[in-house]
Amino acid sequence: MSFHATVLTLFPEMFPGPLGLSLAGRALRDGLWSLQARNIREHGLGRHRQVDDTPFGGGAGMVLRPDVLAAALAAAEPGARPVLCLTPRGAPLTQAMVREWSAGPGLVLLCGRYEGMDQRVIEARGMIEVSVCDAVLSGGELGALVVLDACVRLLPGVMGGAESAVEESFSAGLLEYPQYTRPAEWEGRTVPPVLLSGDHAAVARWRREQAETATRTRRPELWNVFLTNSKTGLA
Repeated sequence: MSFHATVLTLFPEMFPGPLGLSLAGRALRDGLWSLQARNIREHGLGRHRQVDDTPFGGGAGMVLRPDVLAAALAAAEPGARPVLCLTPRGAPLTQAMVREWSAGPGLVLLCGRYEGMDQRVIEARGMIEVSVCDAVLSGGELGALVVLDACVRLLPGVMGGAESAVEESFSAGLLEYPQYTRPAEWEGRTVPPVLLSGDHAAVARWRREQAETATRTRRPELWNVFLTNSKTGLA
C-alpha cells in the first residue's frame, strides 16, 4: 500500500511544486506515493463560491467557514488517514510525528488562509493542528510541503541508503554532527584529523561529542529532553 496524500487548499496549483523534484519527485513518478491537490473553493457557497466570512466578535480579516471545510473534507474521503490542519497555533512538527505518519496510509492536509479557520470544524473532525515554524506564513501550503517532504523521504525505497535516515538530526534526539568532504584543506581550513585517522571508534566518539555539543548550545530544549530520556533509558 503506497502513501497517499490529499491537500485541501485554495491554491492547488502550488502542488506538487518542489515535491515533483529530486527524491520526492522520482518517488512520485515511481508510484511510491501519490498526491492529490483539491480546491476548497469547489465547495464554496453561492454564485461566487464563498469560502470565508467575517469573524464573530469582530476583528480584521476573514475566517474559513466550517460548513465549506467539512464538505471539502468529506469529498477527500480521509478514511484511516490522519487529518492535519496547518496553523501557527499548532503543535511544533517533530521527527517523531513524521516517522509515525510515514509508516501509515498517508495524510490529509488542510491548508489555512486569511485569519484561519473556524475552530469547530477542527474539533468536530478530530484534526491534528501542526505548525512547521514559529512564524506566520501567508497560508498552510508551505507547511504542507514541508510535512510531506519530511514524510516521503522516509518511505521505503525513496532514499538510497537506510542508514541515511538513522544518522541525521533528531533521529537519536540530537542534532547531527558536522560533515566534511574533499578537499582535505580548503582556504586554509582543514578537516578534523580524527576523520582522516581510519579509527572508526574514534570517529564515532567524535561525532557523538559534536552532536551533543551542537544540541546543547543551539537547541537547549532538545538537550534537556535528551538528558531526561538518557536517564530513563529512552536515548
